[in-house]
Amino acid sequence: MAPVFDERDDEALEVVGEIPPELRGMFVRTGPNPQFAPMGAYHPFDGDGMLHAVYIADGTASYSNRWIESKGLLAERTRNQSCFGGMANFQLPAADVVGEAGILKNTANTATIRHAGKYFSLMEAGPPTEFSRDIMTIGEHDFGGKLVGPCTAHPKVDPVTGHMLFFGYSAEEPYLRYHEVDKSGALVHSIDIDLPAGVMMHDFVITENYAVFLDAPAVFDLGALLSGGEAISWRPDNGTRIGIVPRRGSAGDVRWFETDNCYVVHFFNAWDNGETLQIRAPRMADMPGGFQFSDEPGAAREPMPWQWTIDLASGAVSHSQTDDVAGEFPRINENFTGLRNRYGYDCPQRTWEFNFDFHGVVKYDFATGSSAAFYYADSEVSGEHAFAPDSTGTAEDDGWLMTFVSDRETERSELVILDARDVEAGPIARVKMAARVPIGFHGAWYADE
Repeated sequence: MAPVFDERDDEALEVVGEIPPELRGMFVRTGPNPQFAPMGAYHPFDGDGMLHAVYIADGTASYSNRWIESKGLLAERTRNQSCFGGMANFQLPAADVVGEAGILKNTANTATIRHAGKYFSLMEAGPPTEFSRDIMTIGEHDFGGKLVGPCTAHPKVDPVTGHMLFFGYSAEEPYLRYHEVDKSGALVHSIDIDLPAGVMMHDFVITENYAVFLDAPAVFDLGALLSGGEAISWRPDNGTRIGIVPRRGSAGDVRWFETDNCYVVHFFNAWDNGETLQIRAPRMADMPGGFQFSDEPGAAREPMPWQWTIDLASGAVSHSQTDDVAGEFPRINENFTGLRNRYGYDCPQRTWEFNFDFHGVVKYDFATGSSAAFYYADSEVSGEHAFAPDSTGTAEDDGWLMTFVSDRETERSELVILDARDVEAGPIARVKMAARVPIGFHGAWYADE
């Protein structure tokens, strides 16, 4: 995860294998890449966002990378030093910096999304940051002044209506806000949802009829944060609930369903048929403060594939583990977001410490319960596998999986492309990067429109 310090434009990258001619567009992945040395202890969530984009057309590939030029980073550039603390070293910036950029730096370093012709890079403590297709920063976007509060790093776009749904959480009341943006890009619906405490809620899911939230007891502790402690504490006595709110519903329409204590960082998907609601995600038994994931004996923090079924009439919740391979950064063909889907793609990790040591991909067939996997070489570290649909295909898994893979021995990186229909066969193309691409967070494929 060591940062890189140059912004590049590399043409005609070497390709080993063959890029499918149907692939025309941009694979973009964001991640933390601090431009200046931190003020103290550094947490990976703190780093300035950097976009890494590979442009593909006619079997060829080129690469560009750019920092997200947040107000905070611009303020630091004028001073030639870091001005903000972070999750491991929180401290208020100087008054002049606050006047220019606010109390928190909106790094936009977590994920990207395209909606209504706009590209956004996201960090859940602030509004979206818009960028252009050539990954130049345009600036923060507040939907014409209608967005109050932050935006999750994981909005969902309904493939049927074209609407984008998202939420924002906070350590202070209101703890949770839910929003819907229509297909033109206008924010048309917002509600506050009551929670008993401010909790860390990184992701959510939608169905045809509902938005679905997990209220797990990962509770913010601002006092501890300000005194140099952990920002989040696990309070199992608070319990865990699944909340569903009808699309365009009011706060009074929210229904809560009790379930066993657990934590979910990212979801595969969810769907409902009017009688039951199904959810799939990697599940952890708890979440330690500071996200210091551990594989210590008894910790039970390895995220295991899981399913929940909610009987909407009786309120009963049943759940079960669906596989014994721990994995995270789950993805699906997003043309099936909120709809019943058959396939999911998960990333196994060598150890469950906080090091993003992913080393392959597991494809799950939810209909049959079977799986298939591909693992990279021992020296290689992979990232999240984004799904790129085949525009000529008809099946859900007609498409390709794309991820950056870095080799610890050579310190070189590649964009790897696998056929989603046959992941066990391994890469069909490896695009050689001219320079190392640091390990990062979420990637996405944006086909040319």
